[in-house]
Amino acid sequence: MANEQAATPANAAERLSTATPREFVLATGNAGKLKELSALLADMAVSVRSQKEFGVPDAIEDGLSFIENALIKARHASRLTGLPALADDSGLAVDALGGAPGIYSARYALDAHGLPAGDAANNAKLLATFAGMPAATSRRAQFVCVLAFVRHADDPLPIICQALWAGEIAHAPSGQQGFGYDPIFYVESDNMTSAELPRERKAALSHRGQALAQLRARWSETGL
Repeated sequence: MANEQAATPANAAERLSTATPREFVLATGNAGKLKELSALLADMAVSVRSQKEFGVPDAIEDGLSFIENALIKARHASRLTGLPALADDSGLAVDALGGAPGIYSARYALDAHGLPAGDAANNAKLLATFAGMPAATSRRAQFVCVLAFVRHADDPLPIICQALWAGEIAHAPSGQQGFGYDPIFYVESDNMTSAELPRERKAALSHRGQALAQLRARWSETGL
């Protein structure tokens, strides 16, 4: 069992000195992202470790873009673990809402205490928003994923990969796979929502799968 306390500078340096280039920390507390990214990397000789193993708290995401927040999370996790870090910042951008919820996708709906209310509440709020709009309103949307990989916390040349996945907002949730907005993200090419897609098909189409394919290519180019 990993130490549940955040790493100190001393033990972070110790981890860095013993880490292999193929071991890195995934800078997210989102179980869905961890599961999906780990599966997409399963065929590579890499060891993906969650920041939770090290007791690393979530970073303060105060950037104004997906890229900024991905870098904030990657540098934060790397600094507290001493390992190279991979961060994912992703969300849903809806055309009719001017790109919202965007970087606030995970906290689109808030509970009575002002805290994120969860996936179901986010989906319900978005559907309710569309219900109050004219029927002819465009339901076009896109999933956005930015991956940021840093070799160390102060890496001046982070690898940044970005991908988009176009679709529409469905009229009602459907499907049990995936997480987040998957149940209401309609994929026209397959005539089903993202939450209904088989795992392999989603990996081939999704914003996260596309961004990770870019990252794998960059790793190959740089010898990581």
